[in-house]
Amino acid sequence: MKLRRSTLAPAAVLTVAVLTGGWFLQQGVDEEQNVYVQVRLFQEVVDHIASQYVEDVDRGRLYQSAIEGLIGELGDPNTSFLQASDYEDLRIRTQGDYGGVGLEITERDGYVTVVAPIQGTPGARAGIRSGDQFVEIAGQPAEGWSSDQAVEVLRGEAGSEVDVKVRRLGVDQPIEFTLERARIHLRSVPFAMDMGDGIAYVPLDIVRESSSQEVRTALDSLRADGATRGLILDVRSNPGGLLEQGIALSDMFLERGAAIVETRGRAVGQNETFSASSGERYEGVPIVVLVDEYSASASEIIAGALQDHDRALVVGVPSFGKGSVQTLFRLTGGNVLRLTTARWYTPAGRSIAKDHEEDLPGSQVGTLTLGGVPTSIPDLEDRPTVQSMGGRTLYGGGGITPDVIIMADTLTTDEQRAVRGLYRQAGAFNNALFRYAVRYIQEHPDLSPGFRLEPGALDGLYATLPDYGIDVERETFDAAARYVRYQLESEIGLQKWSDAGEFRARMAYDRQLQRALEILRRADSTEGLFRVASADAGAVARQAAGAPAAGGR
Repeated sequence: MKLRRSTLAPAAVLTVAVLTGGWFLQQGVDEEQNVYVQVRLFQEVVDHIASQYVEDVDRGRLYQSAIEGLIGELGDPNTSFLQASDYEDLRIRTQGDYGGVGLEITERDGYVTVVAPIQGTPGARAGIRSGDQFVEIAGQPAEGWSSDQAVEVLRGEAGSEVDVKVRRLGVDQPIEFTLERARIHLRSVPFAMDMGDGIAYVPLDIVRESSSQEVRTALDSLRADGATRGLILDVRSNPGGLLEQGIALSDMFLERGAAIVETRGRAVGQNETFSASSGERYEGVPIVVLVDEYSASASEIIAGALQDHDRALVVGVPSFGKGSVQTLFRLTGGNVLRLTTARWYTPAGRSIAKDHEEDLPGSQVGTLTLGGVPTSIPDLEDRPTVQSMGGRTLYGGGGITPDVIIMADTLTTDEQRAVRGLYRQAGAFNNALFRYAVRYIQEHPDLSPGFRLEPGALDGLYATLPDYGIDVERETFDAAARYVRYQLESEIGLQKWSDAGEFRARMAYDRQLQRALEILRRADSTEGLFRVASADAGAVARQAAGAPAAGGR
């Protein structure tokens, strides 16, 4: 099977094929006749319902429901029917290119609100700012619009224009802009950073057509500036994407000929092993891959391949477990069938597919991270094991189980109870948080990355809550203070410095990242990563058994 051009759906690895023929009936005359009878029976039922049912029925809707029923019968959440408009969204996420103005938007206070302009785009060049709210788009009043409505109007052919009006905090009248649309490229590597001590940090948000090139460019730039001692590749909350790009990214870090992923399916051409072909680009650089319970699909291919070949230490919590391949079949009318056609396996033979009916990430009620995201405590009991290429014990049973398991910082029971109290008014609270961040930035023009809120900042936020119709006891607010502080600092960082600013605001709270940095600083080679992790695990075990811990590198 040739590696085919692929496309993305959330948490899915996709390969593209085109259905060009009619019915391929190969099961003999009896089955052909049975299929014909069933198709005729189905059409008769549709005809009777459409013509005789007591109320008017949309025949098109009947067919649509039948398609949905067919797919639902498979019991596969990754198989779906995509209408032409849905496929266009899929294409944009896959390719990362569209005609538009380059603004990240959300809904706040009943208005479509700018979270951040994308650097170098028409919106940013025109002077649109974080916190601006659209009151008019293309001559249409925009109050009450959803983000999807705004996106539909703001996008268009590069070179065309769209007029907008925004309201801005501290400005009495709406501000008018005429924006000339351009080709916008959505980056899968939003930023990259030198963490000090020669350690490069590269976050990969999604796996799309340009991902391997973006990672390579980011790494080469950081290495040119001296970040040559180690790499943290962060695929946490990465839903996956293109199979071919998952392979290309793994290829950068593996020796030529090393197996990356194997696909196994029922149809001819779905069974193949993909191997590294380019030769290792960053030979000898110690690598830590960060994963969490929302790392899925192509991001699991990368983590699994590097872990199986003992090329990287994986840190975090077990990943999502999306181990199937979808093929896109183009249908009439621009519609698309996305059908699971294979499962994939790591080089050591592990199936990553996890039964999510029984084991959903975050299904453990009452466990929230500091950021308010559901999480679960990993349980490795009774999981099957395999050996890595170097003889290390790895866990199977679904998802990628890290070599070093460390949970994100979690809230206490009392904190979770208070945060859930805020969740009851989540929309209004998010509006208040957003607007207070806008004001805080205006009142503190000299903020620097890595800032911390000044004393009294949370008091100031609490005082604004009644303006948004929020009724929360001060005791509840104070009990949720760690969560509120984290969210407010993140929001300020995002609005002030985009994704890199949000990352810096959260960095000190990030236990998984801090653990990765600590291990890399103590290791001088890839083998050193495993020695440090093993020594630390041994020390923990001895402490748990009541024996004195042994130091060591």
